Order: sequence, then C-alpha cells, then structure tokens
Amino acid sequence: MTAVTRRLPGKLSTIVPPSLIGFALINGFTFGLDLALLTALRSWARLPLWLAITIAYCSAFTVSYVLNRAFNFRSHAPVGPQLTTYAIVVAVNYFALILGLTTALSAVGVEYHLSRITAGLCEGVFMYCALRWVVFRRPA
Repeated sequence: MTAVTRRLPGKLSTIVPPSLIGFALINGFTFGLDLALLTALRSWARLPLWLAITIAYCSAFTVSYVLNRAFNFRSHAPVGPQLTTYAIVVAVNYFALILGLTTALSAVGVEYHLSRITAGLCEGVFMYCALRWVVFRRPA
C-alpha cells in the first residue's frame, strides 16, 4: 500500500496514509460481501430486515477484522483485549449507523440497498478512525 500511496497525485501522497488505502480495499471487499449476504437473506430467505442486516454485518465484520489485523495494520498485540475493543467499536457502529441509520432511511421510503450504502459511507469514516487510532493503535 505504501507503493500505491506514493503514486497518488500532488500532495495526496504525503497526506493519505497507506493504511487508508488498505482499509478501503479490504472494507470495499467486505462491504460487497455484506451487501451480497443482505440481498440473499432479505430477498431469497425472506428474513426480517433487522435480522438480515445483523447476520450480514456480523459475517462481514469478522472477515474485516481478520484481514485488517493481518494485512493492513499488521498488529501483533494480544488478540483478546484487541478483539474486545473491536467488539465495542463494532457494536457502537452497528447500533448507531448500520441498524439505526439503515432502518431509519428505509422507514422514510429509501430503498434498503441505498439505505445500507448510505450508512456504509458513514460507517467507513467511523471505522477507519476507530481501527487506526483505537483498535490497532501502535504503542507509544
């Protein structure tokens, strides 16, 4: 990701950290996984929206944690405390943005895919900041 970051135009190469590029790639993939699972669970399995969102979200964020820990932030911290912190961050994100915002937007008539994508944009900003500066922070 460092090589990719160096090729960014203008001053972006000095502003954008390599972990942001890695996060975007990993979480772009896991967001696609989330949407695919949501679609399958909602459209084909006919699960209630809240349950379909929950199952898809938990599945995608499990994959995201493993990939970000191993490949993006390259953390060697003990898994137990880190996973606890991650679970808290994910719970806050889930209730405030994923379930809350997606459901609220759907309730006012926004199609559920568009609702989830909108919540996903807000989620991306929140989660990158939380992963970089809270969950996978480097020791001082």
